[in-house]
Amino acid sequence: MSKPLKQIHLAAHFPGVNNTTVWSDPAAGSQIDFSSFAHMARTAERARFDFLFLAEGLRLREQGGEIYDLDVVGRPDTFTVLAALAAVTDRLGLAGTINSTFNEPYEVARQFASLDHLSGGRAAWNVVTSWDAFTGENFRRGGFLAREDRYERARQFLDAAKVLFASWRGDEIAADKDSGVFLRDPDAGRFAHRVDQFDIRGRFNVPRSPQGRPVIFQAGDSEEGREFAASSADAIFTRHGTLEAGRAFYADVKGRLAKYGRAADELKILPGVTFVLGDTDAEAQEQALLIRRQQVSGQTALKFLEHVWNRDLSGHDPDGPLPEGDPLVGENTVARGRASVRMFRDPLATAAEWRALAEAKKLTSRELVIEVTGRQTFIGSPSTVAAALNEFVQTDASDGFILVPHLVPGGLDAFADTVVPLLQERGVFRTEYAGTTLREHLGLPPFGRPGATVRTEAGAAERTATAS
Repeated sequence: MSKPLKQIHLAAHFPGVNNTTVWSDPAAGSQIDFSSFAHMARTAERARFDFLFLAEGLRLREQGGEIYDLDVVGRPDTFTVLAALAAVTDRLGLAGTINSTFNEPYEVARQFASLDHLSGGRAAWNVVTSWDAFTGENFRRGGFLAREDRYERARQFLDAAKVLFASWRGDEIAADKDSGVFLRDPDAGRFAHRVDQFDIRGRFNVPRSPQGRPVIFQAGDSEEGREFAASSADAIFTRHGTLEAGRAFYADVKGRLAKYGRAADELKILPGVTFVLGDTDAEAQEQALLIRRQQVSGQTALKFLEHVWNRDLSGHDPDGPLPEGDPLVGENTVARGRASVRMFRDPLATAAEWRALAEAKKLTSRELVIEVTGRQTFIGSPSTVAAALNEFVQTDASDGFILVPHLVPGGLDAFADTVVPLLQERGVFRTEYAGTTLREHLGLPPFGRPGATVRTEAGAAERTATAS
């Protein structure tokens, strides 16, 4: 008997602050006007995508006192945008990245519970950490956390938020024709939670939302990130863009679930991918090369190289050969605390590899950066891209994809109009939404078992949920 076809999950990423957007394209629009967010959300919904995803830029990226040339407008507040999108969409999930390093559980839980109510059960939280001292300067605590500390804080942060979400069982509120709404249970919303990072107690003032809590996403390919996702997340974002790498990651992360009492389908693996479409494969390849040159300016290339060489390269010619000499070994003083630094734990080996590649292909510094930071994961005609997406999912390299277009707001339109119908014809993507909540779109089990109790430090019995 043949294996049944897996259904593909699709989501859209509003580019915002990243290395993808092409500002110079005549079709590029605003990254701040609500019309841009609304256009992409409506496109994703008419294509029956699972959700729209917003990253969070807490500060414009700088290096050497200069803002990256791809970071010229920043990002409006995530909750504000998602709440507004809830009013112009009906089924599309609304996912936001909120930092666990520079926020507090009560505030974040209250905001997500509110969003889940406003959207009718479509909220999702991408739990991220930050070890960036540069970003930390915006906050009272300042500084940054070591890798092991930030993941531990994230774990405790999420646990605390889950206590808050579960403090309402769901049936405490009743309506009375004479007195109006009242509480059946005087302990509704009461919580107490004490761990190393948090000592909080009180009453959560948002009743249980349609999903019980938001869908939990996690982004990170490190060992700590994989374990955190396996223990606590409903979906994990990954950057693996090849079949081989995707299958290895998929098998590794799914294989970690059993020790947490979880089934393989309780965690969705969704790589973030880019795409370039053309009438023919050759046309798409030509367009992809043009886009990459637009995405990597000379300044961008030099900033990227500085992360490896660990010194100022502002005087280096990006259209010449790679910098002379080896990278400076030791603490990275050029890009301290930035996420990209973790990609190059052995800068000497990285530089040697790049020199060999540049020599073999006769590449300039900028061309080398374009080569090693290639972003277009799927390139070709709509039929070629549809076949490649399906192969990834059917061969367990992913459960679906988060599509990152290079244009705002219309970068998703062609995909929705040409690739999605081909996937529907193959029987691997929905033609209509079957449910109303994001958990239903993703095929995730309901959250928790309302009504279970735990003993708090103060000795009061508080309601919580048993789900991870």
